[in-house]
Amino acid sequence: DKLQDLLKLLPEHDLPEDLKSKHCKRCVVVGSGGILHGSELGRLLNQFDIVIRLNDAPVQGYTDHVGNKTTIRMTYPEGAPLSEDEYPAASLFVAVLFKRVDFNWLQAMVKNETL
Repeated sequence: DKLQDLLKLLPEHDLPEDLKSKHCKRCVVVGSGGILHGSELGRLLNQFDIVIRLNDAPVQGYTDHVGNKTTIRMTYPEGAPLSEDEYPAASLFVAVLFKRVDFNWLQAMVKNETL
């Protein structure tokens, strides 16, 4: 019931046009484990059509190694980055909800409530 009520509060939307319009997409997933530190792969990663960043994988301060492009940020609530700089306006945020507390978080975000 809570989920149904929350879904009614969310605006209906689809993928951004630039994602829907691409017929062939080259994707890369960047995690938050730190394995790219020192790799200097940033420019290569930026060349992918879609860059999916997981959880709190930081970009700011590490662009030489991890790039600066974020197409999709996918995270569970407690793994979400705290800095607004990690959420570019042109990127898509995907919340992965699977625990009861995650739905409480979504409700607080949608209703602008304190959690």
